[in-house]
Amino acid sequence: MARRGGLGADDQGGFDRPRKHSRPRTKERPDYFGAPTARIVTVDRGRYRCLLDNGTLVTATKARVIGRKGVIVGDVVTLDGDTSGSEGTLARIVEVAERRTILRRSADDADTFERPIVANADQLMIVTALADPEPRMGMIDRILVAAFDAKVSPILCLTKADLASPDELIAAYQPLDVPIITTRPGSDLAAVHSILTDHTTVLVGHSGVGKSTLVNALVPGINRAVAEVSDLTGKGRHTSTSALAIPLPQGGWIVDTPGVRSFGISHVKTSSIVAAFGDLTEFAEQCPRGCHHQTGAEGCALDEAVADGRLDHLRLASFRRMERAFI
Repeated sequence: MARRGGLGADDQGGFDRPRKHSRPRTKERPDYFGAPTARIVTVDRGRYRCLLDNGTLVTATKARVIGRKGVIVGDVVTLDGDTSGSEGTLARIVEVAERRTILRRSADDADTFERPIVANADQLMIVTALADPEPRMGMIDRILVAAFDAKVSPILCLTKADLASPDELIAAYQPLDVPIITTRPGSDLAAVHSILTDHTTVLVGHSGVGKSTLVNALVPGINRAVAEVSDLTGKGRHTSTSALAIPLPQGGWIVDTPGVRSFGISHVKTSSIVAAFGDLTEFAEQCPRGCHHQTGAEGCALDEAVADGRLDHLRLASFRRMERAFI
């Protein structure tokens, strides 16, 4: 018998924690069929500028359904909410289309954290000044490695040809079958326009090499900030602070990126670079296991291919110089 004034077991049931009155969970997600799609043209502190197919610029945030997935310049996204582009309005990014390509880098080789630069580019233009600042072949080689790893076609653009001859760099990279373009202030950019038309091309290069100057010449009125090279350090100052995707008047896109002072490739595997060169792959497959394909590597089939005339020695030398970026 329960004590007088006490509570029996049945009486205590009324003091349970109140139940939450929420809707049952469902795995069904909203259907965004017919919702507008847009391309991410720039990202700034959690706000995404999106260009709709009709030319309207919309500011958006990530919807909760996106989760921790990153959204970067070049992504094609589905938008929900207010997509009018009116001042003060905010849409939501509810879907991110599968990326065809993604270009990455790390801060340096000691940093294994990959930083995605741009999505869905099919070309990468390495912009390098011939002087002021001096060209850095090691930087060019590393960016080439990242391009081949991302399966993005590289292009070498040599600027400031009025200050120095491009012959040395042309000789160094021509054996890799990389298209090479030279420019100087006020020069005809017909060749540049031709190679960019109907492509999505990301521009990457050391600070101060003239990327913003080139962008301003290609897209009149875009007015990307330009700064001079420091007389004290001989290095360029950062002028672009964030990546910006810009539609080209003749068709296609260019993505201007902030100048880089280092380009880490710790995320890249040597095998993916060898695979980018079909004529080398067939020989490399005959190498001993673990062969690093450098000069003097015991039993390297690439040396044998050069010795018997099946492979051009200049192409192998250029390939090995680029591959030394891993060492």
